[in-house]
Amino acid sequence: MAIEGQLKDVGLADICQLLAMGRKTGCLSVTDRSNFGYVFFEDGVVIHATVLNRPERLGELLVQNDAVTGEALNRARQEAADESGTHYSHILMDRGELERADLERFARIEVEESVYRLFGWEQGSFQFRSGESPDQSIPMRVSIPAEILLLEGARRADEWTQIRKEVPSPQAIFKVVRDPRSMKGSKLSSQQSRVLDLVDGERTVGEVTREAGMVGFEVARALYDMVREGWIERTGEGSIDVSTATQDSPARRHLELGKAFQASGMWEEAEREIQGLLESEPEHEEALSRLAVIALRTGRPNEALEYLDRADAVGGSEYSRLRNRALALEVLGQVPDALEVLDGATSIHGNDPGLHLARGIALCKLERYQESLESFERYRKVLAEGEVPPPMYYAYLVLAAEAGRKMELTLRVGREGLAHHPWSGPILVNLGAVLERRGETAAAEALYLRAVGESGTPPQAHRNLGDLALRRGDRASARAHYERAVRLKPDLGDQVYFKLGKLFHEEGDRETARSLWQRALQLNPDNQVVRTNLDSIAARTGR
Repeated sequence: MAIEGQLKDVGLADICQLLAMGRKTGCLSVTDRSNFGYVFFEDGVVIHATVLNRPERLGELLVQNDAVTGEALNRARQEAADESGTHYSHILMDRGELERADLERFARIEVEESVYRLFGWEQGSFQFRSGESPDQSIPMRVSIPAEILLLEGARRADEWTQIRKEVPSPQAIFKVVRDPRSMKGSKLSSQQSRVLDLVDGERTVGEVTREAGMVGFEVARALYDMVREGWIERTGEGSIDVSTATQDSPARRHLELGKAFQASGMWEEAEREIQGLLESEPEHEEALSRLAVIALRTGRPNEALEYLDRADAVGGSEYSRLRNRALALEVLGQVPDALEVLDGATSIHGNDPGLHLARGIALCKLERYQESLESFERYRKVLAEGEVPPPMYYAYLVLAAEAGRKMELTLRVGREGLAHHPWSGPILVNLGAVLERRGETAAAEALYLRAVGESGTPPQAHRNLGDLALRRGDRASARAHYERAVRLKPDLGDQVYFKLGKLFHEEGDRETARSLWQRALQLNPDNQVVRTNLDSIAARTGR
């Protein structure tokens, strides 16, 4: 589902309502002149949101509300900076210095504030990309029904109209003129009391907000109410925070825009921005690491390795780069090398579930099935409680369990995987192959047909359907499926080209058969049957 347009024509709240009603999953990107933000949805529920050029406040919210110490936060932030792709909150939780419940509470506040800010944008454009998910560098996924955000956003918009008359900007400064705590009959709310403690005629509204550990709207409303009561008054405006101004430097802006585009799955735009940063800072470690990720996601594993080499030359081998290096090597078919990198990463972050999943897949590809099963078992042990494994876990575990002759495990894993991911092509194809080998041809064919009925059809599903059709003598269907298979994946394997060439040869089309067999020989020069067939055609045609 593609949705895009101008904010002047359609309000962002209306778009969010549409996505919620349609139970859509994906990323809504929003631009307003030099500003950028995005909101991620999953089945119509908001799971993450952020706004570029808006200072991240999660850390200070955690500290000011005694969820974590300032010293622990600084240590975790430094470690996260050294380990690209890891959020400091994850480090704090791993160390036991931050409770999950506290992170959930304040991460939700951060997401809510981002969405409310986006609702205020009236110029610019929006675009929704279906199927996009946030990367692993976010604090955590939340779950906020869009209806709640829409109602609260509308209420805040109405209140802001009045509040801005007394609290016009974050640079406004207030002083106490009558302390209500010394007046009989005056009652302060807990939020007003917290804000009043920081009103001293010197702090700006922005500084009060940060030090109070509250969100901007709550502080502004408390100030507004106290002005109306005659307890405080505005005395002037402070200067703009230098640290905030620094964030607007060209280099910083390139990086932040690149990160935002990357999180939204807008790879071309992300690469353009981060390359802009490298023009002024060619050895920027984070930029190089991010370009490696973008190259991987856009099918350029060799370029990814080049960027990783450059980043390692600057900052040494980091865990996240090891993981990406292993992925690039695996994509290039260098699975033994990928496994060696993964084994090295185990000593750095042995409790990362994704690491054990990647090792299990690599070991399965290398036909080291017992070790693969052990790695998959380790993955489930360290996976967060209640978290559902991705489709690739089930797809490869089915293969490893079948090869290890664990029949009960194979079927149980396959059924569990389809219960969680009913339209996953890899699970459908691999489970179908298992059933086919056991003689359950009808059940296998049903799974293959389900796989080809979805977007992102695995080419192996068409290949397997072609094999089944060929066995029962349905040559037309076999040919159609083989042709679809090689269109989807031209390097699927020499056997599919051999069988397809044989079908054309039997129909008298020797030229097409010769072309297909030549392709098969390119993929596997040791295929003697194909070589013999080509020699036979050459003898008959003189070519």
